[in-house]
Amino acid sequence: MTRSHEPIRVEVTRGGVVESVHDLDAVVVSAGGAVVDSWGDPDRAVLPRSSTKPIQAVPLVATGAADAFDLTDRELALACSSHNAEPAHVSAVVRWLELVGATPADLECGAHPPLHEPAAVDLARSGAGPDASYNNCSGKHAGFLTVCRHEGVPFSGYLESSHPLHRDHITPALEEWCGIDLSDQAPGVDGCGIPVWEVPLVRLAHGWARLGRGPAGSAEHRLLSAMRSEPFFVAGTGRACTRLIAESTGGSVVKTGAEGVYCGTVPDDGLGIALKARDGAGRASGVAMEWILGTLGRMNEGHDDPVRNVAGTVVGTIRVAT
Repeated sequence: MTRSHEPIRVEVTRGGVVESVHDLDAVVVSAGGAVVDSWGDPDRAVLPRSSTKPIQAVPLVATGAADAFDLTDRELALACSSHNAEPAHVSAVVRWLELVGATPADLECGAHPPLHEPAAVDLARSGAGPDASYNNCSGKHAGFLTVCRHEGVPFSGYLESSHPLHRDHITPALEEWCGIDLSDQAPGVDGCGIPVWEVPLVRLAHGWARLGRGPAGSAEHRLLSAMRSEPFFVAGTGRACTRLIAESTGGSVVKTGAEGVYCGTVPDDGLGIALKARDGAGRASGVAMEWILGTLGRMNEGHDDPVRNVAGTVVGTIRVAT
């Protein structure tokens, strides 16, 4: 029987006071498409942002591009990543670009400082500025250039929805995996410049459930296996994605997206998960994803994220209200 609940409420406390609250819509779906559990509005249409990166990476493997350039699990994990731009992330992306005869200048995603504060400080102290390889989406874009090179299409303009990369590979992959028709929809523009499409949470969760059921050797199985074997390259130091993949059970894999989106799969249970904070709070979405994994018996339910002051002292928690 399908269960339905009020939205998940995440509380931010300071001392004994609840200082802020965030409400989230969420849904758990089986690989067959059945809604197993939901909170709030499971049909809410959202912009998935980076939570669909593993789906966007399927053509990298399915076209044969990954094998043509002898990509390892590290590159496949980076293709699905929103990485910190720690030195290991950046150097791995640059090496990958060299494999396909490209440089960071070919990436059209733009540049920003590392998400990892120590790496950002070190870069600033060096007197250098970030190039596009420091963008948290540079692994995905390296994957896009790899598909372009393999398919013999130009790099130029690869951000556009009309480019062969998106027209023939990336957009059809999202339609296929999530069971949606995007032909009547005009895309928005994601933070890294690529098209972003509106997808109902329930369809996102179903797509993720299907990803988790891929047979051994399939593109989706190889990508999720790479994310499990190289969780650091999915995000990095101190990041929820890296920790949840490493500490969860059931083969679970998760991926965050901007504005409080989080998706995941528990392959051993044939389940997919999708959630969205109504106010876009990323600090709430990771806590909610961990809580849902806990309700499924795939994570310790007792973990709360700490709230720290400037001195690093724990002064409160971020937790699901129960």
